[in-house]
Amino acid sequence: MSFQQALSGLNAAGKNLDVIGNNVANANTVGFKAARAEFADVYASTVLGTYSNNIGIGTKLNSVTQMFTQGAISVTSNPFDVAISGEGFFRMDNAGSIVYSRNGQFHLDANGYVVNANGLRLTGYVADANGNINAAQPQPLRLTVSSIEARGTSEVTQGSVLDSRADAIDRIVKPFNPEDSTTYTHATSIAVYDSLGNTHTLSTFYVKRGPGQWEVYTALNGKVTNTDTDGDGLPNGAPLVFDASGKIDLAASNNGVFQVNVDAATLGTGATGLSINYNMASTSQTGQAFSNELQRQDGYTSGRLTSFTIDENGILKANYSNQQSRAQGQITLVSFVNPQGLVSAGSNNFLETILSGGPRIGVPGSSNFGTVTSGALEDANVDLTGELVNMITAQRVYQANAQTIKTQDSLMQTLVNMR
Repeated sequence: MSFQQALSGLNAAGKNLDVIGNNVANANTVGFKAARAEFADVYASTVLGTYSNNIGIGTKLNSVTQMFTQGAISVTSNPFDVAISGEGFFRMDNAGSIVYSRNGQFHLDANGYVVNANGLRLTGYVADANGNINAAQPQPLRLTVSSIEARGTSEVTQGSVLDSRADAIDRIVKPFNPEDSTTYTHATSIAVYDSLGNTHTLSTFYVKRGPGQWEVYTALNGKVTNTDTDGDGLPNGAPLVFDASGKIDLAASNNGVFQVNVDAATLGTGATGLSINYNMASTSQTGQAFSNELQRQDGYTSGRLTSFTIDENGILKANYSNQQSRAQGQITLVSFVNPQGLVSAGSNNFLETILSGGPRIGVPGSSNFGTVTSGALEDANVDLTGELVNMITAQRVYQANAQTIKTQDSLMQTLVNMR
C-alpha cells in the first residue's frame, strides 16, 4: 500500500508544480488570476465503511481554485487600456457568445469596435447621437471618429449683479443707443453661434429706469434686436424688476426670460435665423459694483475628433477641437456570487457555470462594482516570492514521496532475500 500512497503523492506534487509553474509563467499576463491546487486525502472503502484505525491510501487533487484577489495597477500610455479596481469583470462578446475577463488591453478595430488582442468585443451601454446613454441590453461598443457638426445657439443663461446705486436714465430724454454709453447703465457680451458654426457677438445692455426698475436690450454684431412694441418709434427693452431685498420679481419680469430673434438676412452668413431663449432669472440687484456671476450658452462651431477618454464610471467620451465632448457609450461590468465557480476558457477569459451563478450586470462605481482607470492595466496577482517558496516545498514533497517508494522497495527486497 505504501507504493500506492507514494505514487499518489508523486502525482499530487507533480500537479502542484504544474499549477505553480503556470502561475509563474503568467506573472506578466495582464489581469491573470493565480490558481491554487487543493488536495484531499483518500481512504479505502469497506463493507462496514471506514473505522478508527483505517489508514489512508494516499492523496488526490481535489480542485484547482482561481484566486480573484486584486492585482497591482500599472500606468500605460494607451487611453484604451482599462484597469478594474475592485469587483467586476469585463463582459466580452465572442461572436455572439459571452465570456468574462479582467484583461483590459483594448484597442479599436477597423470597424470602430473596442476589442481585445483576440478580437473579442467589449460590451456596454451605447449612446445616441446626442450622447445620452441607453442603459438597456449591453451591446458591443462601437466608437465613431467623424467630426461633430456645428450647433446654433438656442439657450443663453446670464446672471448679473446690477448696481442699485446707479442713476436712472430717462427713456425719452436719452433713448437707448448701443453706441452711446450714456444711454445704458451696464453692458456685457457673449459669443453665440449660428447653424453653420459662425461666431457672432451678442451684447447685453442693462438700463436703469427707476428704483428696482430695469430694462434689458440686446444687440447682435452691433445691431439692436429689440423692437418697438408700443408704437413710439423706440425699441422697448425687456423688463427686470427687483424687490427691496434685491431679488428678481419673476412675475413682473416675465419669469426672467425673453426671446432674442434674428432673421437669416441679418446674420448674412447663409445660416438659418437665430431664436435664442435668454434666461436672466438669476440676475440680482445690490449696492455693489456691476459684475457677471454666470454666463453660458449652448452653441458651438464644428469640430474634429482629437481624442477618446474613459472616466472612472466607464463612460467613453469623444473629445473635439471645439472644446466639446460627447459620450459614445459606457462600459458595463459583471459580477458573480461565486467567482471561484467560473471556469477558465483560455486567453485570460472565463465562462460562467452553475456553480458561479448568473451574471449581475452594472456600471463601474455603482452598487458593489469597482471603478475603472483609463490608461492603466491590472497586473497579474501572482506573488513570485511566494510561488518560488511553494515550488521548493512541492519539490521537497516530491522527493519525500520518492523516498517512501525507495524505502518500501528496500523492505520488499529484505523480504525477498530471506532464507
